[in-house]
Order: sequence, then C-alpha cells, then structure tokens
Amino acid sequence: MSIAFALIARDVRRAWSGGGVTMVVAFFLLATILFPFAIGPDATLLARVGGGVIWAAALLAALLPVERLIAPDADAGVLDQLAVRGVSMAGVAAAKVVAHWIGFGPPLMLAAVAAAGLLGLPGDTLLAVEIGLAIGTPGLAALAVATSALVAGVRGAGAVAGLVMLPLAVPLLIFGAGSIDGGTAGGAAGALKLLGAISLLFLAGAPFVAGAAMRAAID
Repeated sequence: MSIAFALIARDVRRAWSGGGVTMVVAFFLLATILFPFAIGPDATLLARVGGGVIWAAALLAALLPVERLIAPDADAGVLDQLAVRGVSMAGVAAAKVVAHWIGFGPPLMLAAVAAAGLLGLPGDTLLAVEIGLAIGTPGLAALAVATSALVAGVRGAGAVAGLVMLPLAVPLLIFGAGSIDGGTAGGAAGALKLLGAISLLFLAGAPFVAGAAMRAAID
C-alpha cells in the first residue's frame, strides 16, 4: 500500500511540475477556442453543439500525455525493480490510473468552465458537462494507462497510441455528449448511466490489461 501511495504521489508531482497539466489544459482550451472560427459566430449553434465540442477536446487532450505514462519507468528500470520486490503490475497500473486522473481530470473540469464561457453555454448545460466529465474522465485515465502500457517501447508510440486509444474511447464520447443533449430528460439520464457503465468497465479492466503488458515487457 505504501508503494502504491508513493507511486501516485510521484506521478502526480511529475505531472504538475513537468508541464504536463499545462500542456493538456492549453490544448483543451485551444481546441475549444478554434472551433467557433470554423463554424462562425452563431451563438445558438455554438450553445447547441458546445457540449459535444468540449467532450471531443477533452478526449484529444487526454491523449497527449499517454506516451509518457509507462515508457519512462520501463526505460529507467523502475518496473523491473518493482517486479523484483514482488509488486503486482496490475496494482502498479491501478496506482498510475489514479495518479493520471488526478493529474488531468480536475484541471480539465476547471478548464471546461472557461471553455463553456467561450462557447456561450448556459449554466444547466455546463452542469451537465461537468457531471459527465466527472464520470467519464476516470475511464479516460484508465484507458490511457492501458494504451500507454501496450505501446511502451514501440517506435512512434505517440501515433500508435492514438490509433489504439481513440476508437476505444468513442463510446465515452458518444454517451458523454448524449448526456448533455439526450433529447429528453430520460434520454440524458440513460446516456449518463451508460457513460458510467463504460467508465467503470475501463476502470475494472484496464489495470489488468496494462499489468499484463508491463509483465510481458519485463520478461
């Protein structure tokens, strides 16, 4: 347990002090700022599609640090040392999921407030966006760690990570956007439940997938 807390504290410190959080938030805000230039200054249209834009930008921003979640520890021999000490690789992956979410989830939710202002979203839509992000970003973090473990050591890992992660993250994007504008209150609630189910599925399965990939890399 102490090793897990040490890994979480180290990875969170690395994310906050190494500029990773700044890069994720900057990319997220840049994507939301550029979108109105593409579709024009129609305030009604921006308010209608703004929630989906925030979700798409959040998904792309979450992809940025994927290449650096596992590979540095694998290259430095940290994973080998943990394996020698008998630490479960699935446990290491779970700790990295927690650390990655702390490193990008809350900053992204705060940045969504600024993005909502830029897109002219009403308060109830912003609330729905924040609830969806709170439910969906843990799943994104888990998927990112699993993807990072799968592509660690692969040449051009950043591009490969995008090919692996983006298709798997589509359900989170669909149900996240659907929870904002589900047509009816029941439709939005149903989309939110499905978003939570997909997020929980990723949270439950990703540590074992990442752990298996890390064990294979060590062997």
